[in-house]
Amino acid sequence: MQTSVTKRGQTVIPASIRKKYHIDAGVRLVWLDDGDTIRVVPVHHDPLLSLRGCGREKNYTKKLLEERKRDRSRENSIDEP
Repeated sequence: MQTSVTKRGQTVIPASIRKKYHIDAGVRLVWLDDGDTIRVVPVHHDPLLSLRGCGREKNYTKKLLEERKRDRSRENSIDEP
């Protein structure tokens, strides 16, 4: 997709991108410049709401329980004479 910039420095966000990333009126955008590329990141008015669902299907509970089991095992091996 390609857009142009007006004399005032304005551009249009294509509708498909606005829909995909839920960029509605009032959503603020952060411009990140790493020296080679520019990224535009939407920052929603409720940052917690914008994180909703981002951890799905990552098995965080399973990973946490496995890590706790390893910790207990290490602690028990230290406590044994």
